[in-house]
Amino acid sequence: MKTKIYFDNEKFISGMTLKDVAESEQNNMALHSCENLEDILENRKKLATTLQCELGNFVCANQTHSANFYHVTLADKGCGADRLDTAIKDTDALYTYEPNTLLCSFTADCVPVIFFNEVNGLIGIVHSGWQGTVKEITPKLINHLTKAEKCNPCDFNVYIGAALSQEKFEVDEDVYVKFLNLGYADDFMYYNYKTDKYHIDNQQTVKRQCELAGIPADQITVDATCTYISEDGFSYRQDKKAGRHMSFIMKK
Repeated sequence: MKTKIYFDNEKFISGMTLKDVAESEQNNMALHSCENLEDILENRKKLATTLQCELGNFVCANQTHSANFYHVTLADKGCGADRLDTAIKDTDALYTYEPNTLLCSFTADCVPVIFFNEVNGLIGIVHSGWQGTVKEITPKLINHLTKAEKCNPCDFNVYIGAALSQEKFEVDEDVYVKFLNLGYADDFMYYNYKTDKYHIDNQQTVKRQCELAGIPADQITVDATCTYISEDGFSYRQDKKAGRHMSFIMKK
């Protein structure tokens, strides 16, 4: 199966599954958007084998485009791994200190944000569609970790995964105004007079949010792959029945 590994070192492993026509449902990883649940479970089991863990190590959330985050403990291992009804409720970001716990996020154009803290071993993952971005889910989580978990933002390394490109993220004025009101996204938007549409770079907006929250720019990596254009991408904007990528991170 096709999987892009963002990093794999002594402490952490992270990456993103890719669309793969050779696999069942093209390597779709989402139980909430599939034709056959058993095929999705088989795809997840294959990924688990690749990562040298078990399906029961997965932790998945019921993503609702919220700004809600959740502290995963050992008791949560396996939540959403093989059933939708056990997923963490109404949550779009997960973090944990626990080893051998695979935090998962599902996207098909939305921005996956993956991070780890080199000093204290905390890991996390965020699902930031445009709604999550304007709700500032990523900086809210970073600020929470700074205050509640005593993290130093300078200790975080962030990977922003493949998502819909600015070229393909075409919106009307109502969405443009929401980004404009953030006060720091102006550089990542332009207007197309021919189509009367605005184009927004959600990835770069999230990157700016991370920087404003105190994470050094040189510790933020952006995967510029467009999920709409790439043959390896699932794109909801292109196909409303599209499967989903799984972005993941695990502390070893």
